[in-house]
Amino acid sequence: MFKTILVPTDGSERSDKAIANAIDYAQHCKSRIIGISVAEPYPFSPLAESSMAIDPGIYEENVRTLAEQHVKKIADAALAAGVECETTTILSFAPDEEIVNAAKKYACDVIFMASHGRSGLSRLFLGSKTQKVLAHSTIPVLVLR
Repeated sequence: MFKTILVPTDGSERSDKAIANAIDYAQHCKSRIIGISVAEPYPFSPLAESSMAIDPGIYEENVRTLAEQHVKKIADAALAAGVECETTTILSFAPDEEIVNAAKKYACDVIFMASHGRSGLSRLFLGSKTQKVLAHSTIPVLVLR
């Protein structure tokens, strides 16, 4: 039985389904939820510096705020279900690494996460954060499509 569940979210509808499943499981098994959202920093390129139209500081503030809104959805749903919940947001270019690190930091037993269901060449070229978590996680990962 899983006692501590890590639930990464990007705010998508698919992530909302993973959140709902994790909370339902936690409610029935008296588990706790750790919600995480990783905000990706501004993709700075020194070659494009002179043509930069966006202030990286404002961009990062906005993505952090958005990440906080995403984990707030987890906290609100957990509270409504009577499930213990802790949330965190992180700024990083490597969300998959941060998810695996958070699982270790919070001693999680399982990760409930969504997949966008890409296959074939689109997954090969775009990469899959879920695929990378699956490859590097030392704990079970429940992938919801």
